[in-house]
Amino acid sequence: MTEKTAAAGEAGLFPRHGFSEEVSEGDLERFLGIVATDLAPWQVEQVIEPPVVHHRQEALLAVHWHPEFVPMPLIRQRLKTAFPNIREALIIPTQHNEMMSWGGYTGVEVDCYARAFDSKVQLLLHFADEKVKEAHVLKSMLELTAKYRSSQLFDFMDTITRPREERLREAAMATGADAELMAFTRAQVTRVQKLLDENWPRVPTISVKNKLLRNWFDTLRPEVGDLPIGRVQAYLQAVKQIVKAHFPLSYFYRAAEVIEEARGLGGGVVIPHPEEFWPILLADYDVDGIETWNPQSQRYTEFLISVVNDQNKKNPATRRKQLIFMGDDCHMGEKTKAREFQDEAKASREIGYQPAWDNLSIRKKLVVNSVSRRSVIREYKERLKG
Repeated sequence: MTEKTAAAGEAGLFPRHGFSEEVSEGDLERFLGIVATDLAPWQVEQVIEPPVVHHRQEALLAVHWHPEFVPMPLIRQRLKTAFPNIREALIIPTQHNEMMSWGGYTGVEVDCYARAFDSKVQLLLHFADEKVKEAHVLKSMLELTAKYRSSQLFDFMDTITRPREERLREAAMATGADAELMAFTRAQVTRVQKLLDENWPRVPTISVKNKLLRNWFDTLRPEVGDLPIGRVQAYLQAVKQIVKAHFPLSYFYRAAEVIEEARGLGGGVVIPHPEEFWPILLADYDVDGIETWNPQSQRYTEFLISVVNDQNKKNPATRRKQLIFMGDDCHMGEKTKAREFQDEAKASREIGYQPAWDNLSIRKKLVVNSVSRRSVIREYKERLKG
C-alpha cells in the first residue's frame, strides 16, 4: 500500500478523515490547548498536590529541574507539601537555555558543543542572583542557543511533510511502520505545521519544541485508539532521533566558551547525566562536580562516585574538589497533563527526590568521603557566594 492509496480509502487502524491534510473543525481548539501555558483549575490541583509526602527528609538539594511554564508559587506550594520538614536546602531551577531564579539563586541548563569529541552536551550553570544582573553576554548566548534548539522542531516537521525519504525509510524500518501509518502521520503533522504558522503570534516560545508533535498525537488517542497512536509515537520518536543525529552541532557555543563565561561571572558548573556523553569525563573541564545519579541515568551511580573520589585524591591540593551531585531532572510541565497522557517515567520525577542518597550500598561510598546532601549544599553555597 502506498501513502496515496492509504489516504484514499478507509484505513485498518486509522479513521479516514485523519488522512486529510486540511485543518478540520476542532483542530484549532486542540492546537491552542496543547500550546497553552495558562493552567486550568484541575491542572493547578495536580501541581500543588504531590502523590507522596517525604516526612523524614530534612535536607533538600535540587539543582537540576525544569519549571517549564508552571508558576513558581505553585511549585513552592508543592515542595512545601512534599517535604514538610526541610531544615536545609539549595533549590536552583535549570530551565533549558533560559535563566530562572529561586530564593537568591539563578540557574540554567545549557546546550553546547564539545569539539574534542564532536558531540552535543549539556552543562548546568548556577549563580548567586547578584552575579548575573548584568550578564549581557551570557544572556545573549542563551537566547541564540534557545532559538537554534527550537529550530529543530521545524526540521523535524519538514522531514515528514516535505519528505526526506531516506530518513523516513530508516525510521520505518526501525519501527515497522507501514505506508498507512506514515501517511496518517504526515497528514497530521502537516495540520500542525499549518496551525503553527497561522497562529504564530499566539504561540508561547516555550511551546515551540519537539514534544509539540508528541502531545498532538496523544490528544488523538480517544478517537483513534491507544494502539495506533502508540505505533505512531514510536515512528515519530525514531524520526526525531534521526533528525537529531543530522542536526549541525557547530552552531552551538563550545562547552569551553560557556564554562569560561560562567566562571567569569562567578558561577558554578555541573555536568549532568554524564552517561549520555561519556567522553566529557575525560575532557578535564573546569567544573564543580558531576551528577552521579539521575532518574534516566542510574546504572553507573557507584562507578561515577568512585570516579569523583579518585579524581579528588589525584588532583593537587590547590585544585578545588569535585562535588557529588544527584539530579531529579523533573519537568514540571508533565504534571499539568491529564494523567492518561502523562509519560509515566517523567511524571514520577519530583524536585528534590533523589532516593540514591538513601540507598545503603551507595551511602557506604559516600560516608567514607564525608559526603551527604548537607555537605554538598553547604560547600556549593560557599562556592556560589564566591
